[in-house]
Amino acid sequence: MIRWLFSKTHRDACALRNHVRRLVNAQRDLMTPVALQLVHGALYELQRDINDRVRNKDLRKQMEKLEQVAGRWLRPYPHPAFRENVEVLLVALAVAMGIRTFFLQPFKIPTGSMQPTLYGVTSLPDFTPIYYQMRAGLMDKSKFETEMATQLNSVKIPDGWQRVKDWFHGISYVHVVAQTDGELQTVSAPVRFLIFNIKQTLVIGGVEHTIWFPPDYGEQNLMTRAALFPRSDAFPGRFYHKGDDVVKLEVRAGDHLFVDRFTYNLRKPKRGEIIVFETAGIADEMRERYRIPIDQFYIKRLVALSGEHVQIGDDRHLVIDGKRLDASTPHFEDVYGFDPKSPPHDSEYSGHVNGTVSLEFGLGLGIPPLFPDGKTVYDVPNNYCMPMGDNTCNSSDSRFWGAIPDNYVIGKSFFVYWPLTKRFGIGQSVTAQ
Repeated sequence: MIRWLFSKTHRDACALRNHVRRLVNAQRDLMTPVALQLVHGALYELQRDINDRVRNKDLRKQMEKLEQVAGRWLRPYPHPAFRENVEVLLVALAVAMGIRTFFLQPFKIPTGSMQPTLYGVTSLPDFTPIYYQMRAGLMDKSKFETEMATQLNSVKIPDGWQRVKDWFHGISYVHVVAQTDGELQTVSAPVRFLIFNIKQTLVIGGVEHTIWFPPDYGEQNLMTRAALFPRSDAFPGRFYHKGDDVVKLEVRAGDHLFVDRFTYNLRKPKRGEIIVFETAGIADEMRERYRIPIDQFYIKRLVALSGEHVQIGDDRHLVIDGKRLDASTPHFEDVYGFDPKSPPHDSEYSGHVNGTVSLEFGLGLGIPPLFPDGKTVYDVPNNYCMPMGDNTCNSSDSRFWGAIPDNYVIGKSFFVYWPLTKRFGIGQSVTAQ
């Protein structure tokens, strides 16, 4: 091994040996017994010299001998370098797919259901929370407009090195300026290639405005095109003058992490672990009601297991089989570390809210139908489990669509590899502290 690392001649000899062996195995049925014997003899002599660690000069002579024998008795393949590169690529792809399928799978968090444990796509401005507050009567229209103006004015797009530093922290910027007077007529969905967004088009006064490589804005909903509208206030029908800012966003990428797909082959998931599961496990009628795609993956915290009886108290604490979970429960230290005198807030640890609490504070997702109050008990079926988001004010989870079968859980959060923030690494995704 040491000689292979430090001797180019030794590495070339091993590569030649392997190449000739592959050709012999592929052409064995076309070769005469005499040809096979001669090639195998030359291979044996080269292997012997490799094992005996002969001088490089003698090793090169043996390589030349093998090349002569192989050149006489073996048929060369056309474009051998290309064929070898393709072979290496296919092997690498097979290994990568094997690792992805059985050990570690990359996963991207698009939404904010796990904030502040793990972050989905966030932006400044984002008018969705204050919009819901205004609809619930918690904010009047003048205050709403003032807050909108404050958020818009707070976006500063840097240049140069600061822009590069921001990129490593997962921060990108989207800036579209109206090229002509006119209404915003249409906003296209992002054009995608594989997992990448290529462009998104806005039409203002008949003129196309293109956003190149737009960031992920999160899940679509009924009133958005890839959630761009409520984040930027760029609604179709709005009139712009030439030079006006149409879209001016500071977008923070959602966390990218590796999912451990191996551990749950050895043991069952435990309460409090952050799990990734297939949305296909959600009951069909619930997926249709809440417009959940069938082919996606969600990430939530596992809160209840097979056969357990679940309640959500008015104090925002889960009650499992009559036992109240609190900050002393493993993996729930932060979830229940909130001030009970403080109302629940978006993207903050606020426990878990039922319908009574949601109605009291006018939360945007509305009343969870399965937990309308603190007295309602939900029975988890056998071989099912219940995942819930840490961002209880903005999480579509089992409070709405119920438990999922255990076999739709594919793994658990393991390692946040992007962006380079305080959540980077193993500890954040495993302990969620």
